Amino acid sequence: MQFVIIAKDGSDTEVLQRRLHVREEHIQNIEENRRHMIMGAATLNESKEMNGSVMIVDFPSSEDLDNWLKSEPYVTAKVWQDITILPCQIGPSFIK
Repeated sequence: MQFVIIAKDGSDTEVLQRRLHVREEHIQNIEENRRHMIMGAATLNESKEMNGSVMIVDFPSSEDLDNWLKSEPYVTAKVWQDITILPCQIGPSFIK
């Protein structure tokens, strides 16, 4: 089942520092779970600084996605503070 994850970083002054501190762990986690990852991007503020993430993932169920999120470094380090998850289906025009 495919999902869109829209994750907004917290608004405190230390959030960008926390993001950068665990970024390599986040990337490693993505690589270790590559079979579930379809697309991802950082969102940017007006100063072109990262302030959130958008991902399209494919997990067997929403429970499996929730279990993955529990160990995601941006979650455990309290970088992502507002997470929206929407079921989706990639249209055939976008599948290679």
